[in-house]
Amino acid sequence: MASAPTVPAPQATETDAPADPDRPDSATALGLRTARETLESVVVRFAGDSGDGMQLTGTQFAQSAALGGHGLSTFPDYPAEIRAPAGTPFGVSAFQVHFGASEVMTPGDISDVLVAMNPAALKANLERLRPGGLAIVDTGSFTKRALDKAGYAHNPLDDQTIDGFRILGLDITKQTIEAVKPHGLGNKDALRCKNMWTLGLTLWMFGRDRQPVIDWLTTKFAAKAPLAEANVAALNAGHAYGETAELGGGLRRYSVLPAEADPGEYRTVTGNQALSWGLVAAAKLAGLDPFVGSYPITPASPILHTLSGMKQFGVITFQAEDEIAAICAALGASYAGQLGITSSSGPGIALKTEALGLAIATELPLVVVNCQRGGPSTGLPTKTEQSDLYQAIYGRNGDAPLPVIAASGPADCFHTAIEATRIAIETMTPVIVLTDGFMANAAEPWRLPDLTGLEPITPPKRGGDAGPFERDPETQARAWVTPGTPDRMHRIGGIEKDFDTGHISYDAANHQRMTRLRADKVARVARRLPAQRVEQGSDAGGVAVVGWGSTYGALAQAVRQARREGIEAAHIHLRHLNPFPTNLGALLSGYDQILVAEMNNGQLASVLRDRYRIDLASLTKVSGQPLTICEVQAAIARLDAGQSLDQPDQEIA
Repeated sequence: MASAPTVPAPQATETDAPADPDRPDSATALGLRTARETLESVVVRFAGDSGDGMQLTGTQFAQSAALGGHGLSTFPDYPAEIRAPAGTPFGVSAFQVHFGASEVMTPGDISDVLVAMNPAALKANLERLRPGGLAIVDTGSFTKRALDKAGYAHNPLDDQTIDGFRILGLDITKQTIEAVKPHGLGNKDALRCKNMWTLGLTLWMFGRDRQPVIDWLTTKFAAKAPLAEANVAALNAGHAYGETAELGGGLRRYSVLPAEADPGEYRTVTGNQALSWGLVAAAKLAGLDPFVGSYPITPASPILHTLSGMKQFGVITFQAEDEIAAICAALGASYAGQLGITSSSGPGIALKTEALGLAIATELPLVVVNCQRGGPSTGLPTKTEQSDLYQAIYGRNGDAPLPVIAASGPADCFHTAIEATRIAIETMTPVIVLTDGFMANAAEPWRLPDLTGLEPITPPKRGGDAGPFERDPETQARAWVTPGTPDRMHRIGGIEKDFDTGHISYDAANHQRMTRLRADKVARVARRLPAQRVEQGSDAGGVAVVGWGSTYGALAQAVRQARREGIEAAHIHLRHLNPFPTNLGALLSGYDQILVAEMNNGQLASVLRDRYRIDLASLTKVSGQPLTICEVQAAIARLDAGQSLDQPDQEIA
């Protein structure tokens, strides 16, 4: 695992800016303050064609913000089609960065600055720009053909489309070509440097250092010196343009305060990275080598990519020919005594279902990662959703329960992976870990943990006096007897086995006993779980906002704002979705109203109603975009005012 430099805790300076950068009204409408003013927080959104390098630009800008000691949250927004028509709104790729002086928990509801590389990018993202916000537009790309492809009848820079926003029109295309001309690039390669010119300008606007980007470009194009030199020239030219424009009064520069942070080692991490490292750390805590059997699928593929580069930690990765082979190989590794791991998204999890049932029947540990995306079927493969909760809890033939655990953000994926592995090994059961496309690709600063302080994971006995089907009286976990253990020869498989001997059994009473045993084993996991806590607010009365997964930041900030406005509100966030913590039912019963907010059509709300027979309101969103603070805050206010929380869709013919 890569290390990072030790950084001291920076001290923020007092300003008159709002103290909470995630509040919907807190980000500054740039241009309404004096030049060079210190800001509390800013949301910048880069948007252009898939080939314009917006993900790379946003990532480098985010890295520069992290190096500046800022709180940080990012949101990569990919087009749903791999080869969407260039120049159309369907092909727009965007990257949003929220950075500031306080704890940043979301990428921001809307942006203060929008960088639009073409008309389609402006059209697709203008509604995400704050009224009075700044749009930096490449006027060189606003040709008649580009306007037609974007669906504009007229140039929006010349009509009322952009009224209410500050527009900075720059011919970035021309500026970039001029900047890289000395390096001998063809026109096509020269235009690929536009993102670096734009990055240079935005780095200047917010006082960020160019040198880390220059070092990165030099390394990335080490074998292609002309490309490195051209990109550095474009970066420097954009930065120099800002300096020149400031002297002429046409552009302003802003300073964003660093965030308060505990001293330690930090690095920017995505959810997929943190999850991968957590799985490796968990295997080492158990004294095992991890075996990863997976098949590529968006947005889970980076997990396999990351783990395949960690062979120095004993990681074995296997890219299978399909999802079925992937999980069967991972289950075979568990049978042999390793930590079996497989990762996928909803469609791939569906293919793994039969083998997942086999893991339950054989009572072998297995960690199954479901990085959720929009569905059903292929659905919205690059967009985020939480719509696989039913699939995780119920989606197998027969009565086949298993533990389900969900991470709440990119950094939390590390500890969630360890917790899931601990349950899988110490209970001898497969466990499903739920993440989603938002947290998988989003990034935030992460303080590297002290690995020596993590509690070891204890696998069940393998030999000695333990028979293959001898059980722990507390957990009901059977012994983990691996092939080759002397005097412990046994057979396991998908056909029902006898409770005592493990032999094949078709006895009706035995099947009833085994079915109840498997359910009881999962139910007993609740005994080891910590009591469900309240993230903020009281443990009774008022409105309780309940969520799970990557909605954590939006829910936390919405509740915080509601409480500031005098509403009695609390935030409860669930990590363990099956089984629930033992105190959850009693906790929920103490509130006057319950709001369940999730990115699906009400799945957790349905499970809670079924489990606890409680009345609740459901806030759902299935647009492929994360829940926003404003949406949750509005729902809290309606419930507090005694209003119905109706979410009427367009009438369906």
